[in-house]
Amino acid sequence: MKYIVVVGDGMADYGLPELEGKTPLCVARKPNIDLIAENGVCGYLKTVPARLEPGSDIANMSILGYNPLKYYSGRGPFEALSRGIELRKGEIAFRCNLVTVDEGLMVDYSAGHIKTEEARSVIKRLNEKMSSEGVRFYPGVSYRHIMIISEETLGSDAAKLKCIPPHDISGKPILPNLPSGKGSKVLTKLMQKSAEILHDTDINSVRLDLRENPANMIWLWGAGKLPEIPSFKKKFGLDAAIISAVDLLKGIGKALGMDVIDVPGATGYYDTDYAAKAEYALNALSGNDLVFIHIEAPDEAGHNGDLREKIKAIENIDEKIVKRIMGYFSGNSDYRILFLCDHATPVSLKTHTRDPVPFCMSGRGIKKDGFASYDEQCCKSPTLKFEAGYRLMDYFIKH
Repeated sequence: MKYIVVVGDGMADYGLPELEGKTPLCVARKPNIDLIAENGVCGYLKTVPARLEPGSDIANMSILGYNPLKYYSGRGPFEALSRGIELRKGEIAFRCNLVTVDEGLMVDYSAGHIKTEEARSVIKRLNEKMSSEGVRFYPGVSYRHIMIISEETLGSDAAKLKCIPPHDISGKPILPNLPSGKGSKVLTKLMQKSAEILHDTDINSVRLDLRENPANMIWLWGAGKLPEIPSFKKKFGLDAAIISAVDLLKGIGKALGMDVIDVPGATGYYDTDYAAKAEYALNALSGNDLVFIHIEAPDEAGHNGDLREKIKAIENIDEKIVKRIMGYFSGNSDYRILFLCDHATPVSLKTHTRDPVPFCMSGRGIKKDGFASYDEQCCKSPTLKFEAGYRLMDYFIKH
């Protein structure tokens, strides 16, 4: 039997006045997703334990079947692993965003969704100017990069730090949201020095003069060391592949021994190649029992407060991914498909929340439960509910 998991990052939302109290999931045209709900079972799961922050790292670990309270140590090491960066003993990996700060406010957590090649020149310059600080910067994709620092230089370990993600403070003052805890002064100094370097217009004069939201500072968060974690194969007895445009999910996949598949045209933004993701996922099923498809676009729309793009992303997932997968299995009942989101990213808040999220699944051995569509109503009177979200994967595979 084949298993398919489709995750629309941040799809869940709150009812909005401009939608007459409905959510983007309620109004989006998604006949193929709704067909999964209609032919199967719906429910909810809590992907984020109460003691942890509602991040995609924690939420997707839960969906993959791993208790984040046991295995999570920070997103930085997963992203470093995805980039092939080796962490030495005593080193800590940080997620390093290129951001736009103006008059003390977090104007843009992505520096205008800076292009990867532009970002590489910025990271190169930071390495040239800041290597004496005992840190190393590694380029990633768009605004998402990695910084490595030793515990000796930091004067702390990751557990003693509190770092707020920049997308949680869009439009807010940065001063009260700077890192705190033991070692935070070192981080703050690095961030301030980056601002001094990147405000030098001789570095990137074209970018600083012409771009509306230039990369004028780094923001450090997501600190951690790589945890010891059992492989997906060992835990569930299945060969599995993962498809995502973001380093975080790729890194989690590598840590779990999954086949990490790079898809040309997958950007992690509105312009991602949805159809290519579906095609590569179906190809991956020939050598794997399970494929996990992650789509970032709805989450980006939520962070940007962009209702139109969020609805459009949901509809693209339905038309270009789910329809293709369901068509592939037409006439073949030897499969199961699970569709869900990892957390809510309400457009009204522009950040993640820890609300329970809806899921639906159908396929061999899964009975209908009477739901006609997939949306947040699945959480109101669910057939299934998982207070510990990491238990869902085991149910999906083995029940």
